[in-house]
Amino acid sequence: MALHRPRPDTRAGRTPIRARTLAPFILAAAWALSAGAAAQGSPTPAENQAWMTLATAWEKALAANPGLRAAESGAAATEGAVLQSKALPNPEISYNQEDTRSETRTSTLQINQRIELGGKREARVRMAESEQAGAQATAFEARANLRYQLVTGFNELLAAQQRAEYARQIHELAARAHDAAQKRVTAGKIPPLEATRAQVAQANALLELDQARSAILVAQQRLAALWGGSPEEVGQVAGDFVRTAAPPTAEHIDAVLEQAPAMLSARHALAQSRAASDLERARRVQDPTLSLGVKRGQDLGRNQLVFGISIPLPLFDNNAGNQLQALRKAEQAEWSLQEQRLQLRAQLLSARQQLISSNQQASQLQTLVIPAAQSAYDTAARGFALGKFSFLDVLDAQRTLFESQRQLLDQLMASHKASAEIDRILGTALSALSIS
Repeated sequence: MALHRPRPDTRAGRTPIRARTLAPFILAAAWALSAGAAAQGSPTPAENQAWMTLATAWEKALAANPGLRAAESGAAATEGAVLQSKALPNPEISYNQEDTRSETRTSTLQINQRIELGGKREARVRMAESEQAGAQATAFEARANLRYQLVTGFNELLAAQQRAEYARQIHELAARAHDAAQKRVTAGKIPPLEATRAQVAQANALLELDQARSAILVAQQRLAALWGGSPEEVGQVAGDFVRTAAPPTAEHIDAVLEQAPAMLSARHALAQSRAASDLERARRVQDPTLSLGVKRGQDLGRNQLVFGISIPLPLFDNNAGNQLQALRKAEQAEWSLQEQRLQLRAQLLSARQQLISSNQQASQLQTLVIPAAQSAYDTAARGFALGKFSFLDVLDAQRTLFESQRQLLDQLMASHKASAEIDRILGTALSALSIS
């Protein structure tokens, strides 16, 4: 984007007012047009100053984020459930004695073993394995959510740094403009009211600078909270803020939606509910208990083999209630899966539209609005130097120019946030700032 600067007047006898008054405004215009470029390229770290990158922040969050560690621990805990589901019922050993007199006493020692029938063990294993898969999907979803928080927080800090630099430039320019106005008042070229307006503009610029610095601290605290760090640990961040991701097509969204973390969790929840229903249905079949032992009768003076079998009679409890409950929960999980699919698709299409809109508005600001505001500012600055416009006119033109730049930063942030939202839902890296 071309930057048009008024040529300095070098005619003899002309007081070099422009060198003192226009230079601040021209510098402001240069900043307004180059703020995007400053955000586009990674900042060049000053010597002995540490800059945190997105990859570094992601490593810290992966290593120490409590929510992610909890989800991963929950997934690891399900290994024990799978192991336990494969275990067979323990045998029982029993001892019976009839009579207490030694000459007529009868002693029986036997082992009892319950035999599982009806596919209970297989259903129990499937249920545990589906629970494990669901816990792993939950950990994957937690990872995607953490990535969204990190990318969004990192971009918010990048934007805050750009706004702070912008506010610093404004304050510096306002101070120079106030100094120039004071000199022109002393020389009798403008009324004192112009100097007062310049002083008010400088005070407002200082207030905005303080607010921008506070916003940096807040963004640093939010980012550091993802791994329990401190704002000082974050410091300044370096990244590409002006480049945004291209929106995915609706066809691409439909193609990868089924692999979204939330969809995986919902499908595993359905599989777990169906496995629980199968298990309850298998429990209708009663398990027999086999007995094998030795009986010693003192009156006979010999050992006898004892064999037996027992089967519960399902007269009062045939597990009908548990079966009905499990069946209804499986139906609930199926409907929840369909609802999840509809909600995720709606969220994706909404985020996609936001990304498209923000990208278009950012492009319009860069190609149409800011150049027009620049032209208006150049005209006001030249007119002020020639005495045709008041200082208020220059301030209005400058305010319009800088407001356009603020809008550009806001639209870029909206694009990054929408892209990160798509990445969070799909669990894929659709943004240049996302981490695969």
